[in-house]
Amino acid sequence: MDNRAIGYIDSGIGGLTVVKQALLQIPDEQVYYVGDTARMPYGPRPQDEVLGFTWQMVNYLLKKDIKMLVVACNTATAAALPDLQAKLDIPVVGVIQPGVDAALRKSTDGEIGVIATAGTVKSLAYYNGLLQGNRAANVVQLAAPEFVDVAENHDYTSEFARQVVKEKLTYFKNHQVDTLILGCTHFPLMEGFIQEAMGPKVTLVNSGAETISTVVEFLDKYDLRHAAANPADHTNDEYFTTGSVKRFATIGGRWLDDKEMTVKHLDIVGDTLVLNESVTD
Repeated sequence: MDNRAIGYIDSGIGGLTVVKQALLQIPDEQVYYVGDTARMPYGPRPQDEVLGFTWQMVNYLLKKDIKMLVVACNTATAAALPDLQAKLDIPVVGVIQPGVDAALRKSTDGEIGVIATAGTVKSLAYYNGLLQGNRAANVVQLAAPEFVDVAENHDYTSEFARQVVKEKLTYFKNHQVDTLILGCTHFPLMEGFIQEAMGPKVTLVNSGAETISTVVEFLDKYDLRHAAANPADHTNDEYFTTGSVKRFATIGGRWLDDKEMTVKHLDIVGDTLVLNESVTD
């Protein structure tokens, strides 16, 4: 048993879709979350830069003595996961492989689509993973950075969002798939619009949600479960952002149904993140 928190990192708010699944599937586990909203989106950035930013978030959480790390960002997973796993002495879980495994299970004809950031698409992490699992699979990738912008602008339930999704996904009219991986943790915020645009015959795979199943396996494998007699008090969960505290709390509180969410600000000082509790906006 281990009552320390699980750490989550993301380029912004998208990783909260992973946290939401964690709160449902492993509600006894404490949550510490860092969202690097000041420097999002990560998708267009060079991999080396994403790797550096990722380590800054990780190093901050390591100082808080987390017991496991969840890289709740597809772009960061593609850029940094092997390095993190090689250098850290705690379990590290990324969001790509769980999504790959779920898509391979759910696809009926091996016609699999992937929508993600430009960085994730360019990395070929999903593409290569899917072909390793099924060499006969036909994998179609589409970069959809517009979806990240819509989500981060707190606009993901609007008619504008529906139209952005509909227009972007017309691409798949000429590239038919039976399964579509939501290869960015922001995208489940618009899952209803995505399903509507793709049609009922296409199965959506939420890679973030699938990731928590892997987290559960790791908790059991390494005997890291929070003590059942002393479940986590989620009023003690901690959320940090490098961007607007108020905006993060508004969007995050809405998505996690937590009107009392407390968010703290992290200053970017060189290659280090430093807590600054005086920032409230």
